[in-house]
Amino acid sequence: MPRLLIIDDEKAIRHTLKEILEYESYKVDEAADGPTGLDMLIQEKYDVVLCDVKMPKMDGLEVLERARVLAPHSTFIMVSAHGNVEMAVEATKKGAYDFIQKPPDLNRLLVTVRNALDHVQLATETTKLSSENKTLKKKLAKSSEMIGESAGLQAVRKAIEKVAPTDARVLITGPNGAGKEMVARQLHELSQRSGGPMVEVNCAAIPSELIESELFGHEKGSFTSAVKQRIGKFEQADGGTLFLDEIGDMSLSAQAKVLRALQENKITRVGGEKEISVNVRVLAATNKDLLQEIADRNFREDLYHRLSVILIPVPSLNERRDDVPLLIDKFLKDIAQDYGNKPKRIDDKALAYLQGLDWRGNIRELRNVVERLVIMSDATITEADAKAFAGK
Repeated sequence: MPRLLIIDDEKAIRHTLKEILEYESYKVDEAADGPTGLDMLIQEKYDVVLCDVKMPKMDGLEVLERARVLAPHSTFIMVSAHGNVEMAVEATKKGAYDFIQKPPDLNRLLVTVRNALDHVQLATETTKLSSENKTLKKKLAKSSEMIGESAGLQAVRKAIEKVAPTDARVLITGPNGAGKEMVARQLHELSQRSGGPMVEVNCAAIPSELIESELFGHEKGSFTSAVKQRIGKFEQADGGTLFLDEIGDMSLSAQAKVLRALQENKITRVGGEKEISVNVRVLAATNKDLLQEIADRNFREDLYHRLSVILIPVPSLNERRDDVPLLIDKFLKDIAQDYGNKPKRIDDKALAYLQGLDWRGNIRELRNVVERLVIMSDATITEADAKAFAGK
């Protein structure tokens, strides 16, 4: 239930306003002067405050000014029988939501209060969204952090540093779970396009008959289920980066259209005729040997050369075993943070055992195993735990 506070030195006005507002199902409190009202604002949270301007002890504009510091969450509506344009402007400058004349028109009062409450709700939702965005950005930053000091990873980092500031297309290769997406995110975040969108497309997860619509969009009525126009990933990524993951699984017809988009920086929606200019940096990744795919006529050689201006091979976890302890330490901390617990310890024998395993699923598999160990083990993860729950 919305909570309101009336600050007015006239008892009759306070009671009349309270009766009207309580009839509208608002919870209403009263204060006979400015200092009392400020004390109540400190002690309780009020959504909207109706505050008289001319009052003894402290006038309403001073109450408003102090409340901006003491109770910034409360929205003020100033009320006065002596109001004029100058006073209304001054009140607005000091942070008032609105200014109404006394005695207030009933409809005007109720509409203003409802609008003020809508303003409060919008501000709350905006703050919540901002907080969620910050949390999401932290999670994305955490997910794109590259952990390790091995020679293979150092080579990847060096390549990223050199290539990221350019607009060169990059083909990222390596096995599933090795961290190709992390490389793509780093390339975007360190580029001049970092302020723009990064749009990701998993080409292996989209049916071949839908991939063109996904990438280039479609016009209404272009096929049976096209009930409205759709903007494709190329247009969504305009001004930013488009990451085509598992591009080796893309159909040949879609490859031809991607090639044209890369050559001309233009796309045409499915079922459309209009050419649409796009400004997109394309990054691609695959776990396949594209040269073999070209030999097998599954992948276009001209597209391969367009995509692979820069090649960044990502080593498998088995090729960078020295990084396993660092990764495990990072995962233990991340998982503890996600669960709201203290990080668990892992003894040296368990660490050595895990370091020596065959990690065919690479970093993704290691992370899953560490989470399983955190759940199934006691305060310290032992070698026996590792042998029992690593699933090898």
